[in-house]
Amino acid sequence: MMLLHVVIFLLSAVFVFSFNVPSRGGLIRRINIPLRSTTENFYDQGSTVNLESEVQESFMTYAMSIILGRALPDARDGLKPVHRRILYSMNGLNLMPGGGHRKCGRVVGEVLGKYHPHGDMAIYDALVRLAQEFSTAHPLIDGHGNFGSIDADPPAAMRYTECKLTKVTVDALLDGVEDKGVVQFQDNFDGNEVEPVVLPAKLPFLLLNGASGIAVGMATNIPPHNLGELVDASVRMLECREGGGEIEDGELLGLVKGPDFPTGSKIMGTEAIKKLYTTGHGGIVQRATCHVETSAGSRARSSIVCTELPYQVNKATLLEKIAEYVNDKKIDGISDLRDESDRDGIRVVIELKKDAVPAVVQNNLYKKTQMQSSFSGNFLALMGGGKNPQRFTLRSALDEFLNFRFETVRNKVEFDLKKALDRNHVVEGLLKALTEVDYVIEVIRNAPDTQSARASLMDENDTRLSLSREQADAVLKLQLGQLTRLNGDKLSSELNTLRETISGLKRLMEDDSSVRQEMIKELKILKGKHAIPRRTRVEDDVEDLEAIDLIKNSKSVIVMTKGGYIKRMPLSDFQSQARGTRGKTGVSAQKANASPSENNDSAIEHCFSCNDHDTLIFSTLKGIAYGLRAFQIPVAGRTARGVPLPSVLPVTGDDVVASVLPVPKFSQDEFIVLATEKGWIKKTPLAAFENLTSRGLIIASLEDGDSLKWISKCTDDMDVFLGSKNGMATRYSASLLRPTARTSRGVRSMKLRPGDAIAGMSIMGGEGKEGGGGEREGGEAKDEGGKSKGEGYVLAVTKKGYGKRIPMEEFRSQGRGGIGVIAIKFKEKGEKEETEDSMSCLTIVKDDNEILVTTQRGVI
Repeated sequence: MMLLHVVIFLLSAVFVFSFNVPSRGGLIRRINIPLRSTTENFYDQGSTVNLESEVQESFMTYAMSIILGRALPDARDGLKPVHRRILYSMNGLNLMPGGGHRKCGRVVGEVLGKYHPHGDMAIYDALVRLAQEFSTAHPLIDGHGNFGSIDADPPAAMRYTECKLTKVTVDALLDGVEDKGVVQFQDNFDGNEVEPVVLPAKLPFLLLNGASGIAVGMATNIPPHNLGELVDASVRMLECREGGGEIEDGELLGLVKGPDFPTGSKIMGTEAIKKLYTTGHGGIVQRATCHVETSAGSRARSSIVCTELPYQVNKATLLEKIAEYVNDKKIDGISDLRDESDRDGIRVVIELKKDAVPAVVQNNLYKKTQMQSSFSGNFLALMGGGKNPQRFTLRSALDEFLNFRFETVRNKVEFDLKKALDRNHVVEGLLKALTEVDYVIEVIRNAPDTQSARASLMDENDTRLSLSREQADAVLKLQLGQLTRLNGDKLSSELNTLRETISGLKRLMEDDSSVRQEMIKELKILKGKHAIPRRTRVEDDVEDLEAIDLIKNSKSVIVMTKGGYIKRMPLSDFQSQARGTRGKTGVSAQKANASPSENNDSAIEHCFSCNDHDTLIFSTLKGIAYGLRAFQIPVAGRTARGVPLPSVLPVTGDDVVASVLPVPKFSQDEFIVLATEKGWIKKTPLAAFENLTSRGLIIASLEDGDSLKWISKCTDDMDVFLGSKNGMATRYSASLLRPTARTSRGVRSMKLRPGDAIAGMSIMGGEGKEGGGGEREGGEAKDEGGKSKGEGYVLAVTKKGYGKRIPMEEFRSQGRGGIGVIAIKFKEKGEKEETEDSMSCLTIVKDDNEILVTTQRGVI
């Protein structure tokens, strides 16, 4: 209307203006326009129009028409008018799931001609979206033909495509729509047809399939959700109503874990979901689901493979953007990009360069492309019976649906009750007629016409019949073959069934609790028929401990191989054994007979036990540390190889994890001691590592040729124990080490002879260190088979498999930087000893400790 007024304003040939202007300004407040005869349909000739109020009223009319009639969904059935009219028209055309498809052009014509007087392409576009599996969680239309793609390819013309209704549409949206009184109907645009104001939805489709739309001054954007979770939440809300209470917010958010997008992907963080559900607006960060694949062969290359994309991300545009960034050198490390998607699903392969780190490339893709995107949720729909555009929350949306469903169930019960009562009345009349069948036949045969026969059967003075009009009509419609005793028995049985049905329906009408139980029953039936597993995974925040609370803090064994594979195994898989036995296979070796000197990628590099809740600090030879929870390492069998380390940590190809430290708790009075192969050592507060993540941090400055080999926890009342490859060992108090910054180099740990290097470092308790009977510097610590006085033992193992246990009392506390004492002597090279031996490991043990000893062939 407003646009029409503007056109009239511009086309008028003669205008006479009368301005009401404020005394201090030039703002036009009023325009008096003598209108020409062409406008007589709107106003009388010469009438005065207040332009300001007219524009306001006309624009408000236009805005409300868009808001209520086109752009926003109804919270009760989750549909916009065009969607509702499409489905109702298809129901009228009998396009049921078990039948054949019909041309979409036929459906569009039906909708256009009867219910929706707008553009045919607008109707077809709405129909197409209802059939797209990548747009809706549960498509309401089964499309046959080209209905577009995730690459934004347009659908084929409506004359080529075909459609029919899906099962969930018939079961949960259209069931009972034709039953009188269940939902309200209204006249169509020309008054020749009627259409439902709302469909009798049995599921909360507003949340199930979501919606998006732009109205005037407002917009909505609702993500799709999982059917099973919505049903569980609805059932629980009904159960709480039965008890006279309301479901708690925490319980509700626990049942509906978050949006469930049809394209899968991952949602990063739970706080954004909580905000969206409790306030009605908020942004949800989505990430593509990716994994790293490594090709076999001498020219092995890693590839990032994406199998799921964020919701509403155009795959073709995404690939173009990635290629553009690679060409512009905004993203490094990518050598090739392929789209291997097919009808089985999405598969985007991003092949990496030889020296590229998959995790680094992946993080860049998340940061710079739509592989990570934000879904801006805005919960806005027509509430209050489809009349008020209003922002809603998760709770209010389910409340609106349940209240509506309660009314439709009551209406359906009322309709069924009336239908049963009417049928009961007719059956009673038929049975009465069958008891007087000869008399009925005589009355009908003697009547001159049907009206006379009906009047005779309805004669109130006739004590033998005296039927009502409905009963008389039913008797007149009977065929002679139905006037049998068998048919009478069937009618008697039907009458008994009808009376039971009527009794049950009356109970439903009188008892709200029975209605709620009926709703719970139908919700569970629909869940069993149509629920599918969740496709979108919800990832907790880095600092979120909710995932830990759901995982048992069990003992596990972490194994990492020389080839860069890592896995977690329950400690229960390994039993304590006697010394000298072979042990169990802890990893499957690539070469069964590989010698230690051969390059066996399956050789065990690190093996230790920890709790699943522990934080693992991985330190590399280059002085970089990464943090990871133990339970984040995938569980694998004893003989399995595990997963590639780069899939959990972004360790570069020329760096190697040298040490792993399990940390159950970050205490303020604890430190981490770091030792390098060339004899440098430092002590850093453990709290400095509390925020360590899988992205990594530099924890040591190393000189050329040196490498960080050992890290361990300690307190100032503990002792540091170090051993060299030449068999020397030293012990001194950790308090002699001054706490330093995370990136400092440290001080000298012990004096090393030329060609010697550190072989191991351990931390021990400081009790009784003055009572040790160690030899003087340069002497030898003797092997004693007796019990230690409480400090434990030093376990020294050589490269060739020799070892001994030495009481800690044999090593007295010394000053830092000394040469130490002899911890172990090696057999001299001879006929049986082809190569020189050296110390391979030196660690502290106690009598009640169990020892895991591993070989390069994978035996534990």
